[in-house]
Amino acid sequence: MYLTGTLLLLQAAVFLVFRGESYFQIHDNLDLFMGHYEMLKKGHLWFAHGVDAPILHGVSRDLFGSEFNLYNLFYILLPSYWAYLAGYAAKIAIGMFSFCLLAKDIYKERYDSYRPLVVVIATAYGMIPVFPTYGIAFTSVPLIIFFLRRLYFSGDLKESLRWYIAVFCYPLLSYFSYHGFFILCYMVCAVIILWVKDKKFPASTFISIIVLSLGYVLFEYRLFGAMLGDKTVTIRTTMDHGDLTFGQAMKTAFDEFVNASFHSEDSHTYIVLGVVIVGLVLINIGHVRRNNARKILSEPVNLVMLWIIFNVLIFGLYQFAPFRHLFEMLVPPLTGFEFARTAYFNTFLWYAELVIVLTRLYDLGRGKWVLLANLIAALATVVVMFVPQVYNDFYYTCYNQAYKVIKHKETSTVNYNEFYSEDLFEEIKEDIGYAGEWSASYGFHPAILNYNGIASVDGYLGMYAQEYKDKWAKVIEPAFPNSPSLSSYFLGWGARVNLISASDENTYAPLRMMDPKDKRLICNMDELKSLDCRYIFSRIDISNAAEISLNLIGTYTNEKSPYTIYVYELNL
Repeated sequence: MYLTGTLLLLQAAVFLVFRGESYFQIHDNLDLFMGHYEMLKKGHLWFAHGVDAPILHGVSRDLFGSEFNLYNLFYILLPSYWAYLAGYAAKIAIGMFSFCLLAKDIYKERYDSYRPLVVVIATAYGMIPVFPTYGIAFTSVPLIIFFLRRLYFSGDLKESLRWYIAVFCYPLLSYFSYHGFFILCYMVCAVIILWVKDKKFPASTFISIIVLSLGYVLFEYRLFGAMLGDKTVTIRTTMDHGDLTFGQAMKTAFDEFVNASFHSEDSHTYIVLGVVIVGLVLINIGHVRRNNARKILSEPVNLVMLWIIFNVLIFGLYQFAPFRHLFEMLVPPLTGFEFARTAYFNTFLWYAELVIVLTRLYDLGRGKWVLLANLIAALATVVVMFVPQVYNDFYYTCYNQAYKVIKHKETSTVNYNEFYSEDLFEEIKEDIGYAGEWSASYGFHPAILNYNGIASVDGYLGMYAQEYKDKWAKVIEPAFPNSPSLSSYFLGWGARVNLISASDENTYAPLRMMDPKDKRLICNMDELKSLDCRYIFSRIDISNAAEISLNLIGTYTNEKSPYTIYVYELNL
């Protein structure tokens, strides 16, 4: 408790001291969901129906998050910064609680002897730096396993009823596209396995599949309406998901096994991986030496490892076209669905493996083995907190603030307040008399416009009409010849809709200084005008503005912002 309490208080102190000057991950975070959520709040769209959101020249409100989700509720009720921290804290708390609850359910009377170990590892699990918007969905996985176990071992209908209610309400913490779909698939597998094992149909698990499915449909009714009720062809059907050879797919799976992927970097590489592999080998050697090789087939550490391996194999094979196309042929509505997200469950499974291995050290008795287990658990927790991973906001806030103190200068990146620069954009809107006109960004992420209540013809969204992608391709097509990587990125994926560089430079990187070598804007102005775009907000002083009929109506700065914003008006 001293260790976990100290680490958690340290995290809380850092964010409460620096607040808006904290350095949160921008990529796939501040440039995505937080901009959307603030856009929904400013437009009073959270509970609206049959309306469009002011992004991508107007797309259905239903393409954004449901209002019936714990993480989203924070953004409905709190200012955005505090909502972000509330989600961060809830991810840790739910992770610790659900991990300990499941461990207690499994170990029963032995749990008290393992409690120190479990609490420390649960803290590591809760703090894993995964995709913030779905952090609660990641760390609540043990909770649904706990509910299903309670149902499986339930003795009577009255007891079962409350666990069915818990299963039904679980989607409040989860997210169908990231976890829910796969949880339901795993449950189908569980029905088959338990049926064979028990020689009895597992009715409670089967009913749970129906109950949980209904819960997801209810809590995420907007998502299901968009997926099943709207026949619009979306960019999901044309996205390039990779076309690896079988060998390359297996290498990708191995890399995922060792390192974990972008949205689910769980820090298991540094301590957990080695300890689990060594433990797995020694445990199985022990079974063989005791002439009990059959035990290997039911050994928990082996079964969980098989689950981990299955998940990474699906992750790799999803990028092997024949395998992916087989799924799409069998279930056409799931074309474009990210089956590779099975790997997201390994964030839980690796730490479950660590508990299984280290409790075996506890079982060897007091003394050096218990001390070794405690040391490993403590190191694993410290690694999660202090090793730089993509979404480790605590680490990057400490690093950037320390850099400023030691070097007496700013870092190249920007903090939360600077990224959105609310004061600056409020000044701009007031000065130009902004009244909801469609606009575009150049030199920064469109999410900054969304966050600041400016309607955008550009934006970042993972599912919208293919027709609009084709339209935007015409807007930026003149830049394609000299921007091969940017054009390939847009045409092959398309979720990021923005004006691109004339010379293949990154013009939306969230850097303190934005000074591309080529300051021209190359695009089809007639196509842009056809989208009713009136303003271009730019961090770049566009060198060919006069040639493409752009009028500079103002240059704006603010002492609280690192940006200089040039506002151009299109000659309509």
